[in-house]
Amino acid sequence: MSTPAYDAGRLALMLNELRLPTIARLWPEFAQRSDKEGWQATRLLGALLEHELAERAKRRIERHRAESHLDPAKTLATFDFSMVPMVSKAHVMALATGDAWLEKGATALLFGPPGHET
Repeated sequence: MSTPAYDAGRLALMLNELRLPTIARLWPEFAQRSDKEGWQATRLLGALLEHELAERAKRRIERHRAESHLDPAKTLATFDFSMVPMVSKAHVMALATGDAWLEKGATALLFGPPGHET
């Protein structure tokens, strides 16, 4: 006994209503591949959800970067430590190479002297 195909238009409306744009974009290709390769339903659903979560994370990072109004060209490589002698370049670079502070959820912010914007 085979299950009848689900109406693609109805699926599109439901995915739009649920705000799942990545799944809405990818499901036809993944469903076809799933049918061809005989995937279990959990594999198909898992693959679609992984892509949705990855796209959301990517969009969130892009949105936060845009909202921050930070210059993406400013990096540790371009930071002039001589302008702020009380900041240890070695300490900052050690923090940047390790990830223990990330796991703790700590924040590291570096600012140059007031009014200095190069």
